[in-house]
Amino acid sequence: MTRTVIYSMAVSLDGFIAGPGGEIDWAAPDEELMRFHNLQTREIGAHLCGRGLYEDMLPWETAEQTRSGPLEVEFARIWKAIPKVVFSTTLHRVEGNARLARADVADEVAALAGQPGPGVVSAGGARFAATLIRLDLIDEYRQFVNPIVLGGGTPYFPPLRQRLDLELLETRTFGSGVVYLRCRRAAAKGDGQE
Repeated sequence: MTRTVIYSMAVSLDGFIAGPGGEIDWAAPDEELMRFHNLQTREIGAHLCGRGLYEDMLPWETAEQTRSGPLEVEFARIWKAIPKVVFSTTLHRVEGNARLARADVADEVAALAGQPGPGVVSAGGARFAATLIRLDLIDEYRQFVNPIVLGGGTPYFPPLRQRLDLELLETRTFGSGVVYLRCRRAAAKGDGQE
């Protein structure tokens, strides 16, 4: 059995993961949502990302010393233990439980998804995930839809040449108004499907 490849991010109601200036302060989780994130992060067997998200997440490598909130410290411990694969042509080294990708994106994803053991393979960062979406390598899309309209910024989905049919698997509404949507690629419905 292969691992499921997921793409999970906070997203605005109008479909952006970051605002026009790269701002993500609107997506800070409250206690209820942080508990859910920690639960989901425990499922991750490997994390794939580009340079941008890798650098954004570097502070979590030392968060046990810099953060005092119990849920943040818990997240830091979970995050540090996850093996990470960083795709970058500009980085020469990475820190923590990470390695630079040496193979083709599709080959790396296939190798990680095919490894035995529990856990999903998580892809993060919009630019990197866009590559995987275009290669049809994402099995599940997990969005945390925030009740905010940003009017522009970094989109969750890249422009696509053809539609992407999905099947809704799960929804959950949090007290903060965030709505969790979990969808998977819909199975092909026969020869007439495009």
